[in-house]
Amino acid sequence: MNAPHGFHTSAVPAALRDELVAAGLDYDELVDHALRALQEDLPDGGLDATSVATIGADARAEGVFAARDAGVVAGLGIAALVFHLVLGDDVELSERVPDGTTVAPGDVVLRVAGPTRGLLTAERTALNFASHLSGIATATSHWVAALEGTRAKVLDTRKTLPGFRTLQKYAVRCGGGVNHRLTLSDLAMVKDNHVVAAGGVVPAFEAVRAAYPDLPVEVEVTDLDQLRALLAAGCTQILLDNMSNEMMAEAVEITRSGATGASLEASGGLTLERAREVALTGVDFISVGALTHSVVVFDLGFDFLED
Repeated sequence: MNAPHGFHTSAVPAALRDELVAAGLDYDELVDHALRALQEDLPDGGLDATSVATIGADARAEGVFAARDAGVVAGLGIAALVFHLVLGDDVELSERVPDGTTVAPGDVVLRVAGPTRGLLTAERTALNFASHLSGIATATSHWVAALEGTRAKVLDTRKTLPGFRTLQKYAVRCGGGVNHRLTLSDLAMVKDNHVVAAGGVVPAFEAVRAAYPDLPVEVEVTDLDQLRALLAAGCTQILLDNMSNEMMAEAVEITRSGATGASLEASGGLTLERAREVALTGVDFISVGALTHSVVVFDLGFDFLED
């Protein structure tokens, strides 16, 4: 989108742009996203009425973003982008900790200084991005800790907020998790409805292989007979849906004993309390939709420093 009047897309430092791109984010898409968020507060022609009424045009201030809980931060580079879009070059950012950093209550994660009105205008949008993404990174880190010492890795899903998928999956990476497919074109994932429509797990798998021979394909199974049939057909990515721990352990034994090299993913209503016992069955991945669809925001606060 074109930059709305009053925002400073050309003033974003090249180093910040390069950092965001290196993190796997589409810079132009990110700027559009941030501008849309800012326009929710400031539609064309709008203004921050409270700040204009209470704060002099020449007033300047300094403030800090600080953690109010323990966790892992993400999205601070995006918060920095928001401040530059609002204030251009007339903002100083310092003490920003890298995304993926583990923090404790009271830790300063970003310091900002500039025109007081502009800081307050940008504050909420910056916090919305950083608090939401830090919540995802923190939740993911808890799963990573629960799986430590096992072969299992935690995966995200496509259960993301519309328009936020790229950012939410970035936050999962910040927390130590692994991204599953980003789009429907990255990997063919045969679920129960595909199986019904195709007439079985093997016909569904073979139909995908015939249509897209170079595309990775994963197939969902609900019992061990389906697993055996898929292994015999050459499927190398299999999702174990809503299985008991005992059944998953048997699925792992069947797969390993056949020396197929297939990977197994556990899915279906898994909880953090159950994470480690599922991982100890020997599965390779545990997919968790709650990382993104049910995240609790991380408590970040922004406060001005008093002289």
